[in-house]
Amino acid sequence: MFTIGDFARYGRVSPRMLRHYDAIGLLRPDRTDPATGYRLYGAAQLARLNRIIALKDLGFTLQQVGAVLDEQVGPEELRGMLRLRRAELAEAAAAATARLARVEARLRSIESEGRMPADDVVIKTVPAVRVAELTGTAASYQPEDIGPVIGPLYERLFPLLEGAGVRPTGPGIARYEDEPGGGGGIVVHAGVTVSGPVGAVGDTGVRVVELPPFEAATIVHRGAMDDVLPAANTLARWLEANGYRSTGYAREVNLECPPDRERWVTELQEPVAKV
Repeated sequence: MFTIGDFARYGRVSPRMLRHYDAIGLLRPDRTDPATGYRLYGAAQLARLNRIIALKDLGFTLQQVGAVLDEQVGPEELRGMLRLRRAELAEAAAAATARLARVEARLRSIESEGRMPADDVVIKTVPAVRVAELTGTAASYQPEDIGPVIGPLYERLFPLLEGAGVRPTGPGIARYEDEPGGGGGIVVHAGVTVSGPVGAVGDTGVRVVELPPFEAATIVHRGAMDDVLPAANTLARWLEANGYRSTGYAREVNLECPPDRERWVTELQEPVAKV
């Protein structure tokens, strides 16, 4: 017979853990000295302890370990449990690999620029949103072409919504797409979040549309939109370094729009997919 200290040493566990296993009925001592209360274990119990350790190492809970050891789980159910655990471990490994790639990309950025990047890129799922918007066409996606189009659209949008009794419920959202027919222009949508029904807003030219959710790489730009190119370039470099590709133009969400445009805060949300 082994004392709890000796048994713990042979089994490579702590006496405290053995007391816990006893308390939950997972591994009870072979006998307990009635005079001293000392727990005593038999050599044959090392096999059960080894199985407990092995199953715990696979990621099973103590409750699941007990069910397996007491044969409350059949072979088919055990196979199912192991397949599920394999899938969980594969998902965790993929997440760790992606995190490692981001760490390496951040290190490369610090080494090339000699400083910590001030703007962080975050991958997230952008939820569906309903917007009221006006649409125009710009000659290109360059800021000097977008600005003269989107500014007047927003100047018209808010008075039209107020006249129609439609109240914004969230931030402004600007989005872009290629002009149909391959003309080379850019269709500009100047919108704002609303809760009204989908469709035309009277005869104002404003339409309420439901934008679907999408996976996006996001970065926050601080300052006037005429100076957005550095943030856009940072986003593009991050995508290349982290194994993503852009699947469309970045959406612009106006988080803060004070009169001083240099104090604007805008989130760029670029739709992406894994390479």
